[in-house]
Amino acid sequence: MITVVIIEDIKEIREGLQILIDGSDGFTCARTFANGEEALEKLPEICPDVALMDINLPGINGIEAVRKLKTTCTRTQFIMSTVYEDDESIFESLKAGASGYLLKKTAPSKILDSITEVYNGGSPMSSQIARKVIASFQKRDSIDDADLLTLREKEILKSLSKGLRYKEIAAELNIGLETVRTHARNIYEKLQVQSRIEAVNKITGRN
Repeated sequence: MITVVIIEDIKEIREGLQILIDGSDGFTCARTFANGEEALEKLPEICPDVALMDINLPGINGIEAVRKLKTTCTRTQFIMSTVYEDDESIFESLKAGASGYLLKKTAPSKILDSITEVYNGGSPMSSQIARKVIASFQKRDSIDDADLLTLREKEILKSLSKGLRYKEIAAELNIGLETVRTHARNIYEKLQVQSRIEAVNKITGRN
């Protein structure tokens, strides 16, 4: 059972997400919050597996709320749920500690898939957001940090930026799973980072 918390100021969206989650096998909505201040106070008592966080909250915004909550809820994975597709919101969310970024128009089945994916260690993003991440990566492909990587490592990092899992990357590039793991370790070591989000942020100059 994956425990989920919803932070969303629009009542209809908040209640709709709660109904979706509680009505789906394998999920439970532990709590909902209408603003970031309440989430900052109460969410650490729950420490859910996954939190769906709106960006445009009244008072403290979702990005700043995630930044603060990641210090107390280290095991909780945050997915930003928003209408925004601008680059700054995307990368500021990832820098704050979010593990995924979905548009509010995302289909209900995809929302559930994304919750499961982030729970299992993935980084779900809508196709529109993934394209923006990749485009930013490609624009800065010649920066010094990228020059540290081999061609294969760059290919794997681009796949990581799309939120693909190691086994999916292995299939996409027609290489072994352990080879992917080895390349990923080398990428993190060369870039002096600890995760795929940190690696993508660094290579796109967002660190």
